[in-house]
Amino acid sequence: MRRYVSRITDWSMPFASWAYCEAAPKTYASCCAKTIEDPLKDKDKRNPVSDMLIDGFGRMHTYLRISLTERCNLRCHYCMPAEGVELTPPPQLLSHHEILRLANLFVTSGVDKIRLTGGEPTLRKDIQDICLSLSALKGLKTLAITTNGITLARKLPMLKQCGVTSLNISLDTLVPAKFEFLTRRKGHQRVMDSINAAIDFGYNPVKVNCVVMRGFNDDEMCDFVNLTRDKPINIRFIEFMPFDGNVWNVKKLVPYSEMLDTVVSQSNFQA
Repeated sequence: MRRYVSRITDWSMPFASWAYCEAAPKTYASCCAKTIEDPLKDKDKRNPVSDMLIDGFGRMHTYLRISLTERCNLRCHYCMPAEGVELTPPPQLLSHHEILRLANLFVTSGVDKIRLTGGEPTLRKDIQDICLSLSALKGLKTLAITTNGITLARKLPMLKQCGVTSLNISLDTLVPAKFEFLTRRKGHQRVMDSINAAIDFGYNPVKVNCVVMRGFNDDEMCDFVNLTRDKPINIRFIEFMPFDGNVWNVKKLVPYSEMLDTVVSQSNFQA
């Protein structure tokens, strides 16, 4: 039986971003046709890890997260105010060239996994070109995206061609009305369609991130678990944790141990 949790982690990353560009995208054909001309060479070879990536406990930090945009097409209560946030002026944000240069410095120093985040990274107009450039970096093994899934389904064919190897899709409820309440937007079915599209395109597993909040969706944990029975889905239950501006309340926190006990006691899955 597939494990129902691949990782439980703190929900503590702020929504602000330092990477957004207004540049117009290239056409899909010109964007990803380069994959035929630029085969990824020696992708299984890892660059030596620089001492700069080793902390005081001897751990190697070979995983880089890059935020592509502050923009988001949802307004989740725990993440962003209803009116959105004041966006950083584009000149102060990283361009495609600057993102590639920064990523190359890290990869040549030993980083072998890059995750693109936001805001909502699929709103970045040149995301296909960025993915194509990053996936060609020698020594990079994994190019991942964390997305809310609203626009993913229609962009996934080109993202797959441009080298995206791993997907995390955020979904906090399986009930459309609760989704609309939490996100202040419609789109639940579009997220479900994106999950199914990712499965159809061969992503295995498709990781689904669920922030668990007491009194809102803690009664759905076993329903999420059941998604993993017949499909290559990993559910990642995430503790609701505080950061500036998300109106955190300890009464909404469901600790890891309680999540685990609930799932084990109410289903025939094993921890």
